[in-house]
Amino acid sequence: MQLFRKAGTVAIIGSLVALMCGCVSSSLFDLWQDPYFKEPPLTRMLVIAARKDATKRRIWEDAFTGGLAEHGVAATSSYSVFPDSPPDTGQVINAVQSNGFDGILVVLNLPTDTNTTYVQGYTSIVQDTRFPSPAYRDVRYRYHADNSISQDLRYVTYWQRYRTYYHEIEHPGYADTQTVDIHAIDVTTTGNDGRLIWSATSRTPDPGSVTDVQRGIADLVLSKLSQRGIIGPKK
Repeated sequence: MQLFRKAGTVAIIGSLVALMCGCVSSSLFDLWQDPYFKEPPLTRMLVIAARKDATKRRIWEDAFTGGLAEHGVAATSSYSVFPDSPPDTGQVINAVQSNGFDGILVVLNLPTDTNTTYVQGYTSIVQDTRFPSPAYRDVRYRYHADNSISQDLRYVTYWQRYRTYYHEIEHPGYADTQTVDIHAIDVTTTGNDGRLIWSATSRTPDPGSVTDVQRGIADLVLSKLSQRGIIGPKK
């Protein structure tokens, strides 16, 4: 019975670990805001994802422009203005002057990192049922005085036919390494000579779907920007 309790406990722990791993998501670190920024919320922004990969650039920019629209911000993805590659500083200045942007949001791809954690070993219980041979009867030989031999068939009982054993199997612990994607997100106001007013770093362990990751980070960033009054509340 104690073995069964141990096996049940291990199964429960394994399930909880699997659930926690499935819930891993992006987080924001190193958040900073200009304490002197007291201007009204931004309403017209240019979104730039500094990515060479054209598809990933579009996914990143669309995730933020779509989210900003929910906060009442008229946002423009830079690829719609500069389809070939992300704009340089001179091109951004011209775009700001031509389109009247009051803010710029830039996403920078930083070198990846790794997280290494140790997964504790555990013990499981395995059931093993064995059958004797022959399976249904025990054959013995009887020798008689006239030197003849006959078979003495003794049928085996149910308990004799089956033997069940339980074995403990040790599963050793191991080191689990996760790749962590890191991005820097900066928000700049176009007034006061383009002053940086907000910045943060996102970390995403073992990223899966590119679209889901971008949307998750965009939601985190825009929620913080709204709380700080840099953009309006979500409508």
